[in-house]
Amino acid sequence: MTSTANREPSLSETDAEIHGIIKAEERRQFESVRMIASENYVSRAVLEATASVLTNKYSEGYAGKRYYQGQVNCDAVEVLACSRIQKLFGAEHVNVQPYSGSPANLAVYLAFCKPGDTVMGLGLPAGGHLTHGWNVSITGKYFKSVPYGVRPDTHRIDMDEVRKLALEHRPRLLFCGGTAYARTWDFPAFRAIADEIGAILVADIAHVSGLVAAGVHPSPVGIADVVTSTTHKTLRGPRGGMILCKATHAKDIDRAVFPGLQGGPHNHTTAALAVAAKEASTPAFKEYAANIVVNAKALGDALLERGFALITGGTDNHLLLVDMTPKGVAGKPYAQALERAGIVCNYNSIPFDPRKPFDPSGIRLGTPAITSRAMGVTEMHAIAGFMERVVTNIANESELDRIRGDVRELCSAFPAPGILL
Repeated sequence: MTSTANREPSLSETDAEIHGIIKAEERRQFESVRMIASENYVSRAVLEATASVLTNKYSEGYAGKRYYQGQVNCDAVEVLACSRIQKLFGAEHVNVQPYSGSPANLAVYLAFCKPGDTVMGLGLPAGGHLTHGWNVSITGKYFKSVPYGVRPDTHRIDMDEVRKLALEHRPRLLFCGGTAYARTWDFPAFRAIADEIGAILVADIAHVSGLVAAGVHPSPVGIADVVTSTTHKTLRGPRGGMILCKATHAKDIDRAVFPGLQGGPHNHTTAALAVAAKEASTPAFKEYAANIVVNAKALGDALLERGFALITGGTDNHLLLVDMTPKGVAGKPYAQALERAGIVCNYNSIPFDPRKPFDPSGIRLGTPAITSRAMGVTEMHAIAGFMERVVTNIANESELDRIRGDVRELCSAFPAPGILL
């Protein structure tokens, strides 16, 4: 029994300021319709693992080959996390140490490239990620980047252009995957191009890894040489990264992560990932992931009925990219008005956007978080209705306040995982 005299002060007692901010964020997450495509709610179990004493321990190296003593429990956690991810995705080798998705991608460059080598990925304006070689990223400064794009008429990836550019520039790495592409990735088509030019094929599934794990999006595992991902987003784990690869690349990947880029892994994050992987192996998660896509399609249809313009005309996954031009408003002021009304998304460039990236034409929406709250098709139509009201009352703060009240009422009927108010 612990004596009350030895009780440590709580966060609220030690730092009331930070405690208050955290409680305010809990309430914001509970009372808002959160539709940032890269966000989600983790379970209470994942939160508990993230906040565990494993954060106290340094563990440079890998399980069984550490540089510090006292690793028996940390080794067990990492082995469990790797084995669960390996089984979940059918991967030959797994590294769960990357601190996030961007370091995971950087490790791939370190494993296979030398500075100045050519790489190819979907261009940022077309929905790609910074770390696939965009010029403001270290990956675009240290390597020669050749971005591919999407067709002007359909806004879908032009595989003929990908092949043409690949044959011309012969990249060492060929990336497939993005952050604002609403359609299914054709991994076998990218594999064929990579084989034709002798490139390493890298599939970045950060956004769709939960959908891949549940079988509602095709898997690149076994097709791509390397698969990278964050561990949050649709996978519903902690903020972190992971790399899955063929066994022939295991040593190169592991050496690139440690000691190439990082010191000790974040053991508390590894534990939380192990918990999330166990959750993702259940029938309930498979149903959840399927509902993400059902909700995204339903929301897209409801927006189209209300005169919104969707890039590619819809979605195959968890996100929607909306061109606000037909509505006579830019993406940024609309996203800001939506937030005042309790709906949180991000403003986003659209393909061939005539506006600047910090004041673009579009917004990006995602359904992972609201699906975690068990919202369904009925709620997607309600949310589309709120969004229509916002766009017609973008400068009417009284109406935005009324919409916020309606949003709060909607959210009150759907518990938010991990949040106890």
